[in-house]
Amino acid sequence: MQKPVRIMPCLDMQSGRVVKGVHFVDIKDVADPVECAVAYCKQGADEIALLDITATVEGRPTLIDVVRRVAEVVTIPFTVGGGISDMNIAESVIKAGADKISVASAGLRNPDLIKQLVKEFGSERITVAIDVDHNPAMPSGYEIYIDGGRTPTGKDAVEWAKQVDDYGVSVILPTSKRGDGAQSGYDLPIIRALKKEVSAEIVASGGAGNLEDFYHAVEAGATILLAASVFHFRIISIPALKAYLKSKGVLIVDRQLEK
Repeated sequence: MQKPVRIMPCLDMQSGRVVKGVHFVDIKDVADPVECAVAYCKQGADEIALLDITATVEGRPTLIDVVRRVAEVVTIPFTVGGGISDMNIAESVIKAGADKISVASAGLRNPDLIKQLVKEFGSERITVAIDVDHNPAMPSGYEIYIDGGRTPTGKDAVEWAKQVDDYGVSVILPTSKRGDGAQSGYDLPIIRALKKEVSAEIVASGGAGNLEDFYHAVEAGATILLAASVFHFRIISIPALKAYLKSKGVLIVDRQLEK
């Protein structure tokens, strides 16, 4: 049975504020995360991602107070990532109200952490995020970057995805460094490659610029459509996106807009 496609605005956070960059740099302030979360719930988003993009580089855990404040106002599931480097931090994020947690750098450095997270919290609550960039020397053509996209690892993105898929994670979130914030379209080959090799749901992330980009991601195999810039800067509204996808025959989550 086909899964309904879900729309996921992404709140990249830095110093407790929502920000947005291009290719993981040129970061600009956008808004307060609580205000953003409330607005996206009202607009019909299906899930929200809250990613503390500098936590790992700064060697600190996710800002728990922000997670708690967002949890108090959201009416849809939300995933928290960034700085979740051990089980204690993961537990504190869940206790603060997050529905799901996302790990990236820490999981690559310590794969046992992913196994422990799946065992403790259940596979449906664990997302593995993979920042990628093109590298023809890799078997799949994609290399993993960690530390917020700053550090190349020499590891193949698809091979790592297959490994964590075997651990039982429910969602894999690849973000294309080339596409991030550029509004030039999702990096479709990595979505197709992952869809072919893993059973986890695939998130399209990095590069949405118009309605067609979202549809192309669905065609490539994504069931969760993540975007930031086009939503933050009101280039595309979530109701308009859902209406467009529905017109293309895509099964979507029909949520009543909140007052």
